[in-house]
Amino acid sequence: MRIGIINGPNLNMLGVREPGVYGNQTLDDIIESLKQEFQKDDILNFQSNDEGELISKVQEWGMSLDGIIINPGGYSHTSVAIRDAIASITTPVIEVHISNIHAREEFRHTTITGGACKAVISGLGAEGYSVALRFLIESNN
Repeated sequence: MRIGIINGPNLNMLGVREPGVYGNQTLDDIIESLKQEFQKDDILNFQSNDEGELISKVQEWGMSLDGIIINPGGYSHTSVAIRDAIASITTPVIEVHISNIHAREEFRHTTITGGACKAVISGLGAEGYSVALRFLIESNN
């Protein structure tokens, strides 16, 4: 299977940014761990702090890959445009949040983008990516 992982703004700062909330792993650590765990699958990775680049990647991968995992970061609470991009594609999308967005500030409790996704995983730390990957793989078999 070919699965794309899209990470939004500030996720390039994992390992440095608020380790009490997001843990000590870098984004590269998380992606490498997933590639080791899911060696039979082709895992593509993309990170951007730019909303337009995230939309373009959703559109590019959304008609060709078997699944997408997206962590839109702060855009999950604000971006109708990313939601519309997710809603316009045929590839199933799982939204992942490292922290439990419902245990944080109130403005983080609502995910605009999550409503266009097959599921939202929140609060499992980096393990949320692995759970999402397992689901996408099992649901395609």
